[in-house]
Amino acid sequence: MRDTLIRLANTIAQRADAAPDSSYVASLFAKGRGKIAQKVGEEATETIIAALSGNAQEVTAEAADLIFHLMILLRDAGVTMDDVLAELDRREGVSGLVEKAART
Repeated sequence: MRDTLIRLANTIAQRADAAPDSSYVASLFAKGRGKIAQKVGEEATETIIAALSGNAQEVTAEAADLIFHLMILLRDAGVTMDDVLAELDRREGVSGLVEKAART
């Protein structure tokens, strides 16, 4: 799993500075963070709708789209997948209720 995410992050990095007309990823970066965030929101909504439909194939496809667009947003925000994984590691073994209370 981690290898797939690393390969995807590398592909996103390679295409980030490409000509917008040569790459979907580059076109999103050219449109700015607002557009990228909008796409993440759209994909999250589509993932929710797919989950409610009960169709596992649709959930899988929409989840892949969501992760892809989230990784583009992370790149734009200067956050690496290692940063996200480190945060997940930090939270491991901590009750979700305790972790959430610690944020406030």
